Amino acid sequence: MTNDLTIDHKPLDSAHATRRYFAKFERIMGHLHDVAEITMGEGVLARKEGELIRRYLDRLSHTFRALSYKYLMSQRVAGALQHGMVVDRQDSGFPVFQELMTMANDTINVGRHLDTLPDVKQLKEEMVRHILNEQSHPTRLQYAMSQRLYYEELASQNLFFAGSDPEALWRGGEDGERRRYLIHWAAFDSQTNLPAIYLMECEDSGWAALPQDERRWPSAQAHLMAQAVSGLKLLTIAKGFDTDFPDLHPKKLRRVHIGPMYSHNFTQQAGPLREILAEASGTPGLDWALEWTVETLWSKDEEYVSTGWFSSAERQIFRVTDEAGQGATDIRRSLILPERPYQVLAHRDPESLRGVRRYVVRDNGRVIRYD
Repeated sequence: MTNDLTIDHKPLDSAHATRRYFAKFERIMGHLHDVAEITMGEGVLARKEGELIRRYLDRLSHTFRALSYKYLMSQRVAGALQHGMVVDRQDSGFPVFQELMTMANDTINVGRHLDTLPDVKQLKEEMVRHILNEQSHPTRLQYAMSQRLYYEELASQNLFFAGSDPEALWRGGEDGERRRYLIHWAAFDSQTNLPAIYLMECEDSGWAALPQDERRWPSAQAHLMAQAVSGLKLLTIAKGFDTDFPDLHPKKLRRVHIGPMYSHNFTQQAGPLREILAEASGTPGLDWALEWTVETLWSKDEEYVSTGWFSSAERQIFRVTDEAGQGATDIRRSLILPERPYQVLAHRDPESLRGVRRYVVRDNGRVIRYD
């Protein structure tokens, strides 16, 4: 048996496939905003949590837009990129981790590229002259335009990179009360090739405010980013943070998994979704489904434990209720899919998907939840 994690990593093999892939994700990302709004309305996510998640979804949308500019014309120009964008076709459907690492590296030299590439107005004028004089498609100029737009998108910095360092939002705590923060961060997992968003409600009993504390805050940021791995249980992450930072007290930890994305044309899914998407694949653009999973871990109490001969520290007692040993208080799995695949899913009613919430995209674009 091979351990090669790249065996299912395949480049998009044509300009047509590339256009279809990015058009599909553009629609999906728009629907995710609707799902986040519905989830806030249901009380599953607090308003501030939902706003932060939507901010990360915006970054993810900009990332897909940047990658679309990079690759849409690349296969039409000799001497340009030698392959299309590489996608993890097995249990992900997203670009591979290396694509985001390359994109992050490109941001280092973004100023130099923008200085050497003609601006958009100049490129448009050159395209018009080429069409009038050469009576042919200005393919190389179109490629130059796509690269210009790619680097302009990178320059905005509003992107979902491989890791987004933790930020702390003040949530209260005055007149002797503990300071309270909502800490949020995100990561694109290098093993699963999937993005995840993390939210932690934390109390601070230290002397200095956490974001201004040069001793604790950089260490806490580094610790949380090192633990931003989809394979780690929330209980493991929370306990590690609680132990390593005695004056920081995690009261709630939440993780939102975005994906996998399943598509009859782009992924090699197994299980009941394989047949469901195959049966629904007759209509272009409607052969997809996206998983959306929200994990939550709550602290139910605290206790003091001995840390030495004459010292003790507060530790959280976390409420774990899942029977599968997944280290969380609550796990809500959802599936977002168009109306046609949902109809096939409802008809087949596979047992493995009966406990999964369904967010259905109607033909008019409206998203409705079905249990």
